[in-house]
Amino acid sequence: MLWADKYRPKTLDQVIVHQDIAQNLKKLVTEQDCPHLLFYGPPGSGKKTLIMALLRQVFGPGAEKVKVENKTWKIDAGSRNIDLELTTLSSANHVELSPSDAGFQDRYVVREVIKEMAKNRPIDTKGKRGFKVLVLNEVDKLSREAQHSLRRTMEKYSASCRLILCCNSSSKVTEAIRSRCLNIRINSPTEEQIVKVLEFIAKKEGLQLPSGFATRLAEKSNRSLRRAILSFETCRVQQYPFKDNQAIPAMDWEEFVFEIASDIMQEQSPKRLFQVRGKLYELLLNCVPPVVVLKRLLYELLKRLDAEIKHEVCHWAAYYVSISFQILFIVPLVDFPSPLECSAQAAYIQPPLIRANSGPVALHS
Repeated sequence: MLWADKYRPKTLDQVIVHQDIAQNLKKLVTEQDCPHLLFYGPPGSGKKTLIMALLRQVFGPGAEKVKVENKTWKIDAGSRNIDLELTTLSSANHVELSPSDAGFQDRYVVREVIKEMAKNRPIDTKGKRGFKVLVLNEVDKLSREAQHSLRRTMEKYSASCRLILCCNSSSKVTEAIRSRCLNIRINSPTEEQIVKVLEFIAKKEGLQLPSGFATRLAEKSNRSLRRAILSFETCRVQQYPFKDNQAIPAMDWEEFVFEIASDIMQEQSPKRLFQVRGKLYELLLNCVPPVVVLKRLLYELLKRLDAEIKHEVCHWAAYYVSISFQILFIVPLVDFPSPLECSAQAAYIQPPLIRANSGPVALHS
């Protein structure tokens, strides 16, 4: 088992980072009046850890006995029937899923699937009718129509169902949903807190962790606790005892993006563009999120580009991220290098697949 999973806090009392939030959640559960919750914050900040600890606080050890299911729902969409297949993680008292996995059909997930789950009200150990918890991931990626449907579902089934929403950015969640939830901001842990967690793991594993090496791990993690723990475990496999100046390996996908950026700058030709797009497809096939790839590629390119064109490169990177939820994401991702290759040679960026007074040509799902 990976250390990130092995040493994940099981209860709110075991939480090392965000202890104040954990104690407030514990008080909230004790009062037997738990509202809908919206957890938001950057990746790797500990949102899911707090959610799972909260579920265990409410339902006991049974919340950890989960099963993974691939279910198919038949949805009546008026003129046609739609088969929706979703992966759910569920226990006797809660269900976790990501409606955004359905793409542009996410509104049907909210209207039918979540509605069906919310209707089933469980019986608690005392024989009383309790409530079921639905954990929805990536709600900031839901379409506007799906979010409006979610608002109606929250109002209609509030007596039998509690929603725990999880997202990276609350600004992309409608005000109607935010106002019906208790909003909980989960900040990225500080480097000092990350070092404290790494020292805790080292003590449990019986390892000697130099303070300088622990500090470097925290600095390179970009304040992501999950990444720091994974890097720590990787270094343990590669070399032990640790040294203060020990090299910290980059993630495989980061090295791959580094190669893509180098390829873009070395040669600007149709052949090289084809090779770059092939590598981007390979990253997608290995389940690296497109937004993460775009941001990392931009970071690597900015280190190589001239100052006069950096603004334009940032502009088009932001543009493709902004349209990513309106069209198939694979289109903006593989088109992103096109203007960059032109800019590296001529210091002028012409947006790819752009017509006069129109947006990019793309395949709508």
